[in-house]
Amino acid sequence: MTSAAQMPANSGSTLTLHSDPNNTKETDPLRKANGVYVTVHGHFYQPPRENPYLDAIERQPSAAPFHDWNERIHWECYRPNAFARVLNDQGEVVGIVNNYEYFSFNIGATLMSWLERYDVEVYQRILEADTKSSDRLHGHGNAIAQVYNHIIMPLANERDKYTQIRWGKEDFRSRFGRDPEGMWLAETAVDYATLEALVAEGIRFIILAPSQ
Repeated sequence: MTSAAQMPANSGSTLTLHSDPNNTKETDPLRKANGVYVTVHGHFYQPPRENPYLDAIERQPSAAPFHDWNERIHWECYRPNAFARVLNDQGEVVGIVNNYEYFSFNIGATLMSWLERYDVEVYQRILEADTKSSDRLHGHGNAIAQVYNHIIMPLANERDKYTQIRWGKEDFRSRFGRDPEGMWLAETAVDYATLEALVAEGIRFIILAPSQ
């Protein structure tokens, strides 16, 4: 790597000679809006599979060798992301990374309740990841909220739209200890009435497909 002192005068590089070290906009690259940024987002959701009479998920043979699909997806996705392995060229583990700390994500309320009940270690890693990302990103944590029951918002009436948004916000706040900035819409389905409700409830951004 060539240092600034080694760069030729005609290299085309621009150097700020009188920069203020106390000016965070100059010293902190996170506050600069230059260039193109790619964000990886993880959408994690499972519907409530519990038998209401048993308050437990019954065995699901299609999820074999696991007991049920929540358990299978958990061991194939949610837990590996909380303890991601960093390997060297020989395939040896040289580190463990909490992926939730480094990508944008949302986790549905029903799935978070299941994680809290069945794997509190992963549940705590997710909460910890949001806290650490919030500290690193000046208060902007990686986690965003989700409409509470994962319903198709354009099909909901006005009252149900506001209920889904408010319940999603409250569940998020009760777990992450802060208000959500963004909200995931089920299947990214949206209409103008949903957008108006989101704005009215203080949601600052959503995630949509380029075609939308």
